[in-house]
Amino acid sequence: MKNNVLKQNMNKYGIILAFLVLCIVISIAGEICVYYGYWADNYFLSKDNALIVLRQVSINGILAIGMTFVIITAGVDLSVGAVLALAGIVAARFATTNSGLAIGNTDMALWLPIFVAILVGAIAGFINGAVIAKYNLQPFIVTMGMLSIARGLTLLSTDGNPVSQLNPDFRWLGNGYLFDAIPIPIILFLLIFIFSWIVLNKTTFGRYVYAVGGNEKSTRTSGINVNKIKTLVYTLCGVLSAIAGLILTARTGSAQTNAGTAYELDAIAAVVIGGTSMVGGIGTLMGTFFGILIIGVLNNGLDLLGVQSYYQQLIKGVLIVVAVMLDPSRKIRR
Repeated sequence: MKNNVLKQNMNKYGIILAFLVLCIVISIAGEICVYYGYWADNYFLSKDNALIVLRQVSINGILAIGMTFVIITAGVDLSVGAVLALAGIVAARFATTNSGLAIGNTDMALWLPIFVAILVGAIAGFINGAVIAKYNLQPFIVTMGMLSIARGLTLLSTDGNPVSQLNPDFRWLGNGYLFDAIPIPIILFLLIFIFSWIVLNKTTFGRYVYAVGGNEKSTRTSGINVNKIKTLVYTLCGVLSAIAGLILTARTGSAQTNAGTAYELDAIAAVVIGGTSMVGGIGTLMGTFFGILIIGVLNNGLDLLGVQSYYQQLIKGVLIVVAVMLDPSRKIRR
């Protein structure tokens, strides 16, 4: 009985414990650096560094939220990084003061780019979901195709050139502050997380998402429109990809055609580390939240400690494999 209770608690709170342990380890390493004179102070524990971490993970965090919905339905979306780039390029062309690339004028340089970008993301996600659901195709293949399409459209839209000279009103999305203290990207990330958590845990739609991933055949038999649920889930993922693209473009001050490259891998990694099963039906947004924080803290801590990026990739890969191995519920169903 005690073993069962312990196992249940580890499944429920293990990701939080892992996050705390990681923070403690990096904090101790920081204190050692201070002791030996490598650091003047333990920067890792500072409030400014905490805001830096949250700001850095906000974009991938938004992508990971959408990916959580998709993976719970036993799917995957490899196109989120490409859709991010496409939405960012399209938005930038409505927000730029560069007459050679601008579409229209910049009188509505904040709301019009937001609307257009979200529309682009919604269309891309809807196509993914509709094709996967209607033709019963593998999400891996369909979304890989969308990845290529979105990248191609991104390059074609500007002949491969970045879009810069963005209106200051638009750049506020990525560089503004609330009360001159909290970066806007963090606010948007937290608001999207709270809204998505409510949708997944407190609505009928959320229950259907779990049902589709748990047993699609039984869900269909019970009268639930599985195709509609899948289409909505991928559409939501596309919309969140577009919002992430808006924030990234506004933050960097330009829309790059290669933006978002391999972002889907970090999003999937955060979801998997957070406890969501790749075979569907199991997972939580709270787990994803701490999964993205683990990746962010790990990257930040290793950067502060001067660890080369090559080793960081290696450590991240090992972390993903270990996360999968520790949870037997994520093993392939036979």
